[in-house]
Amino acid sequence: MKNNATSAPVPNGKLMVIGGAEQKESNNRPESHKDLLLQFLELCGKSKHIEIITTAGTEEIDETYKQYDDCFRKLSAKSTGHIHHDFREQVSDDLLERINLANGFFFTSGDQLKLTSIYGGTKMMSQLKQRYIEDKIIIGGTSAGAMAMSTPMIFAGSGETEMVAGEVKITTGFEFLKDVCIDTHFVHRGRFVRMAQVIATNPACIGIGIEENTAIIISEGLKAQVMGCGVVISIDGERSRGSNITRFDENRKITIRDLRVSILSDGETFELPVRNPPHL
Repeated sequence: MKNNATSAPVPNGKLMVIGGAEQKESNNRPESHKDLLLQFLELCGKSKHIEIITTAGTEEIDETYKQYDDCFRKLSAKSTGHIHHDFREQVSDDLLERINLANGFFFTSGDQLKLTSIYGGTKMMSQLKQRYIEDKIIIGGTSAGAMAMSTPMIFAGSGETEMVAGEVKITTGFEFLKDVCIDTHFVHRGRFVRMAQVIATNPACIGIGIEENTAIIISEGLKAQVMGCGVVISIDGERSRGSNITRFDENRKITIRDLRVSILSDGETFELPVRNPPHL
């Protein structure tokens, strides 16, 4: 699709953004909820070759890959590949053919800043984004792998720190989702306040907090559906007021009034707002 001042390409691909701690075995899960990783594979289509990207991890990398490889193969994946880098200079153009051949890509958990600092601006990431726009692929991520899909992206700030204005650290993510901030383990780790901080810095953005073993599936770049055992919490600051986020040098606790909050469970749908001019 041709881009101009009033339109941007509508992606043919889909995103599956998981809040972490997804069940990798079908035993003991509620019958009313479909296995998230099984749904990921079903979205990949018939061929089902998955590239598992473990770069966010810093330890037990081979074990992480094996765990997902075993799970995906049991759930009918025909084959998997393993992509892992610890340094930016290791990322080579040799990966481009693999990026072109896979039906699905899955970013595992770990450190989202490691992901963006290694892959940001690489030919590999550019090719993955191009395929997301042009082809019916599925890109999934869990925990850090999910947070890296958004922009802005949180990379530090938790516990007592998240209540202090200016202490939540954000940077540019992979931008599969623009003007959207993703946070994971959201209810389990009590991350509402830190997300509110992010929205206070730019109320044009929307915050989406995803609970563990829960996901949103995003199609056409905007249409989202909730899936899983927990809830998704959206935080909208468009009509917010009274923020003290610019007074971060005073070591004050964060204040922001009139946030709009929605709590959504399995099967609910919503659409991501577009408040800035469309952009690639």
